Amino acid sequence: MHPALSVIVFTVASGAGFGLVALTLALELLGGVPGLGATGVLWAVAGGVVLATAGLLASTLHLANPKNAWRAFMRFRSSWLSREAVFSVLFYPVILLYFAGMWTHGATDATAWVYIAAVAALLLAAATVFTTGMIYASLRTIPQWHSALVPANYLLLGVASGAVLLTGIVAISGGGTEAVGQLAVTLVVLGGFGKAVYYYWIGQPQGPSINTALGMTRGRVRLLESGQSAPTFLDREFGYQAPASQLRWLRAVVYLAGFLLPLGMLLGLLATGQAAYAVLAVASMLGGLLVERWLFFAEARHTVNLFYGRQRC
Repeated sequence: MHPALSVIVFTVASGAGFGLVALTLALELLGGVPGLGATGVLWAVAGGVVLATAGLLASTLHLANPKNAWRAFMRFRSSWLSREAVFSVLFYPVILLYFAGMWTHGATDATAWVYIAAVAALLLAAATVFTTGMIYASLRTIPQWHSALVPANYLLLGVASGAVLLTGIVAISGGGTEAVGQLAVTLVVLGGFGKAVYYYWIGQPQGPSINTALGMTRGRVRLLESGQSAPTFLDREFGYQAPASQLRWLRAVVYLAGFLLPLGMLLGLLATGQAAYAVLAVASMLGGLLVERWLFFAEARHTVNLFYGRQRC
């Protein structure tokens, strides 16, 4: 699949933003974010909202006809894209209700509806990231995406990047980073493990081949004539291919920048308490996840490629 920059930025930024919001609210509901006061919590949630909003706005750049974007809300019962749109829009009035309650009453005097708004915002943030993953997992025509591993990885990487961001916020604010840092380390390790499982899974032979698509079991089918003299839309969008050597070294970049370096920076933060380690961890992980998401699209193979002579998808 052709890796579109707008969609890459959208999925990484919205995943990290919603992950930061969900993790911060979850810790606050469980007794408070270690190292952050009420004001710091509000700033962390606000930062997550801004990042998620930037990602959602980036997604609109991928629309061929933006004036028809409202139609995305009309198929909630059957479309994961519609569910993503609905959940992301519902998130905003709920999080504004939470902000209004915290601003009015504060963390110590918050009423029941403030806690209800916090729980609802947490669930909507998680639901938005999950439905984003399900948009791709629901596509039977792309074997590399048609798996529960896809939404699971979207959630894991969203929460892991959100945890690294939260650690950075706590470190910059001057609070104790031991608890959130340890949580971030755990989530980064889980995110790396989940991605390793996904890479192992897509490396196994799967999906139809040109022989099975035609129902021929003897001999090797090959394309003699494609019937076209110039690349088509299907070639450009669904026939993207990168050299295997490039894909291999980019996977190494994903693990180095997206997991190993952030993990090392977090351990350095826990050992020294220097906020610079947290800032480097945030920058490295977000950069690594941009590469990871590029690979997510570049390694996907649509079955329409069989029509153009590709042996297996």
